[in-house]
Amino acid sequence: MTNHLPGPRDADGPRASGNGCGGRNRTVRLIDARMPELARCLTLFQYVQAVTGGPVARIEQAGSYAAPSLRGEAFTVQPGSIALRIDGEKVASAVVVRDEGAGAVALHLLDAAGRTVHQGRLLSEGDRLLAGLAAPAAAESPAGDPFAVPEVPAWENGDQLAQLDAVLADGGTARREAFARYRGEYRAIDTGVVPSVLEHVCAAGLPIGVAVFAPAAMQVCSGRVHVTDQTIGGRLFAAMAESSVQIALPGVRACRLVRSTAAHGPTSAIELDDETGRCVAVITQFGIVGERVHAEWERLTASLPGA
Repeated sequence: MTNHLPGPRDADGPRASGNGCGGRNRTVRLIDARMPELARCLTLFQYVQAVTGGPVARIEQAGSYAAPSLRGEAFTVQPGSIALRIDGEKVASAVVVRDEGAGAVALHLLDAAGRTVHQGRLLSEGDRLLAGLAAPAAAESPAGDPFAVPEVPAWENGDQLAQLDAVLADGGTARREAFARYRGEYRAIDTGVVPSVLEHVCAAGLPIGVAVFAPAAMQVCSGRVHVTDQTIGGRLFAAMAESSVQIALPGVRACRLVRSTAAHGPTSAIELDDETGRCVAVITQFGIVGERVHAEWERLTASLPGA
């Protein structure tokens, strides 16, 4: 099971052009995927449905983008804004796809394999017009600038952000294989506790943060969980702030509790892996949340049963 959104090589992906299924006319425009040009483009849009994830975990959020960050840079989650972090070396290109028949316009970030790692559906006519003015990609220029890639701290002795960046790099597979080198605390926990955790934080009004990963991209949301539900097939839903998170529990093959240094000291994170060993989602506390919230979260995670 792969971890990506429907991409340009799929039947209905961005590379389709001309008259597609149902006679719809689709055009594709390559734009500059390098930072900071990409950041300028994304922050121009006012009303977007931002989507990141794959078959096991997926996040959607409506709103406007905060300035996206690169792996290795500082990172903050601003309430009400779409928080996106990318690996600039692995985002190969960006395209604007205009489907004239459906009246839809979306921006896709693609990796070297042609997979859509992040999608921003433009919901307002003003944003659709702005998309036509985005800077085009320079001929034969790579998406990432190798001289501008920030140095990434080693995860073995790193803080919370270093752990997230290690996952962003390759799904966390290299980190998993060498996890015995980790200087912090970690233990396997029962995957079946995830629905109970979301139900508890929803009932208690305890805000949380969720990061969802696709190859080369991470999207984060935070806030109180307003509604949580689970289907008969095991798909878990959580609505929080302006975001919606979906987790297909049958696709989660391992679950770990990892503690690393964050704003309030050692902070626990629930990491969910798919069947390939890639981390697809992290549930934790991001940034400054208040001592009471942090203490309640740590009490909850300390009570979680082992695998």
